Amino acid sequence: MMTELKLILVDPNLALCSAWSHHFSGMSGVHVRHGRFEELTEFDCMVSAANSFGLMDGGVDLAITKYFGSRLMERVQWRVLSEYLGEQPVGTSMIVETDHPDHPFIAHTPTMRVPMPIATTDNVYSATWAMLVAVARHNQTQERKIATIACPGLGTATGTVPEAEAARQMALAYRWFCKPPTRIDWTYANVRQMQIGRGGDIRWG
Repeated sequence: MMTELKLILVDPNLALCSAWSHHFSGMSGVHVRHGRFEELTEFDCMVSAANSFGLMDGGVDLAITKYFGSRLMERVQWRVLSEYLGEQPVGTSMIVETDHPDHPFIAHTPTMRVPMPIATTDNVYSATWAMLVAVARHNQTQERKIATIACPGLGTATGTVPEAEAARQMALAYRWFCKPPTRIDWTYANVRQMQIGRGGDIRWG
């Protein structure tokens, strides 16, 4: 869909960076950086691995708030209240302005309703897909485009998703984003779900 998009996967977790390098191997526009997003010099949009209520006081969200200022959290919560009636669902993402001259946007993207383990879910896939679609829609309608996304690990800290599984789900979303289908039928839908392999009332051992 947006082959010109640049995706920087950035995280201080070396095991996650190794998993990203494996699962995103061969995909164009993807760069893996071992470190913190604050060390990056070029990105238009930082992904906030969020909760559903815009409470940005822990983990990467706390680092984002410290970097961009507390008014960003106020702006996020106002959007959650006004657009989602107080709870932004997992599987949605909204582009929020930061007022930073060099890094103008974040993508507020819940991976969980409140801090909790999500290791047996497809929340990482759903969040990654929602974020990419939100960026695409933004670029279709807004004058100031997003060309470079900085994205941390989704669900790998409080969510307890293993690094390899998080990387796999994120890579699936990005691969399908770059090569969307031209038609939809049940064969396509079922094959896609089989590859995701999570979601629904399924036991995972």
